[in-house]
Amino acid sequence: MDRRFARLRSRMEELKDLSGVIGLLTWDQETYMPEKAHDARGQQLSTLQGLYHERLVDPRVGELLAEAQAMPDLTDDERAMLRVFRQERDRAVKVPPELVRALAEAQAAGVAAWREAREARTFARFRPALKRLLELRREQADALGHGGERYDALLDYYEPGMTVARLRPTLEGLRDRLIPMVQSLTRPERSGGPDVVAGKTFDGDKQWAFTLLLLGDMGFDLEAGRQDRSIHPFTGGSHPRDVRLTTRVDPQNPLGTIFSTIHEGGHGLFEQGFSPEHFRTPLAAAPSMGLHESQSRLWENVIGRSRPFWEHYFPILVQHFPAELGGVTLDVFLQTVNRVTRSVNRVESDEVTYNLHIALRFELELLLIHDELPLDELPAAWNDRTEKFLGVRPRDDLEGVLQDIHWAWGELGYFPTYTLGNLYAAQIFEAMKRDLPDLDDTLRAGRLTVVRDWLREKIHRQGYRYPAEELVTKVTGRGLGDEAFITYLKGKYAP
Repeated sequence: MDRRFARLRSRMEELKDLSGVIGLLTWDQETYMPEKAHDARGQQLSTLQGLYHERLVDPRVGELLAEAQAMPDLTDDERAMLRVFRQERDRAVKVPPELVRALAEAQAAGVAAWREAREARTFARFRPALKRLLELRREQADALGHGGERYDALLDYYEPGMTVARLRPTLEGLRDRLIPMVQSLTRPERSGGPDVVAGKTFDGDKQWAFTLLLLGDMGFDLEAGRQDRSIHPFTGGSHPRDVRLTTRVDPQNPLGTIFSTIHEGGHGLFEQGFSPEHFRTPLAAAPSMGLHESQSRLWENVIGRSRPFWEHYFPILVQHFPAELGGVTLDVFLQTVNRVTRSVNRVESDEVTYNLHIALRFELELLLIHDELPLDELPAAWNDRTEKFLGVRPRDDLEGVLQDIHWAWGELGYFPTYTLGNLYAAQIFEAMKRDLPDLDDTLRAGRLTVVRDWLREKIHRQGYRYPAEELVTKVTGRGLGDEAFITYLKGKYAP
């Protein structure tokens, strides 16, 4: 390796290590950190993110990048590394270091305020923190540059290359197709029988044991990762050999626990699946959060809610809960698992209504970033859209505007990636079925590592070699669209 490229790669590795430490501190913030440590953690994260920013925008790094890009004998992977690293650096040099530190402190304060607001079930406790985060995100968007659409600058961080001009018609078109589908599927005559978990209590330790069994069968390496508990499930960690999953355990709703674990397990498999030669480089990353979400949503819904999957795992679940589920048939259980309901809660919503929750958040985020919606009116605007799209209304702020942690982190622009993930997941599943014609029998046998291995070859090991949509096109034969997703829903729910 050329010595100049070696020096540049050394800086990439150093930054990846710093990023890992930041990720570990953030994970700890949501799991084990003492309540009184919030201020200290905010200062620590501010310092580390400031150091990361300084090391990234160092003028010498720009010189090394220019020299490396002129080298004629770089490998394809090395050129991909340069492309991704330059993208990150080009964004970073536009943002002042003091803004980076201010955002880190505001995020720590936002998470603490969000928790307090949830306890009090009132948005008023969170409003000042959100106001500060919005001010900083607008400032960041303006520093990055956006051609007149602030949201594009923030969206690009999670979904590089995506714009409001392309995203809005995609989400609005999907919304308009889903609303009548929900109206049809939630008619009383299509209720699908009793909810087999309602009114029962499911031991938390037994739920936990079942989720660990699922993670092991999925191929998640529990010697290179772990699962813990948090208010809002997420995936974090510091390295492909240190991946941290979280879930939440609800004694009244074991399905929420199970599907949260499967969802985060999909994220975790992606993180563990990068090529070892890419570790500590920019290629050990997903090219977009939409593609990352495609993995979690594919596992959670397309695989995890399918009949073949539960033909294997329902008897095992009954072994864990014989008194609660012993008299339940597989057909009735599957009706509960796949019931379409008008719910106020995004995380626990079904496949059909889920993207309506995302459309709601996307519309509100645009208004917030454009400073067109006073924060005092945000809870009512949330509730009005919930009623308009889903036909139900939150009873209070905890059921409404406070249910997600994303805004407490200042993650404006993230929510749309969930819908993009659903669309990508349906396309990827079509390709998987073509390559694995006996997939249903494989799932009935509980051989989930067959799915993991296919995804590892096609998606995970590619890392950030290609932009997200280019990789999806290579795997599926077409770019982003909702045709595969709508076909999937109709095939599953029309009967």
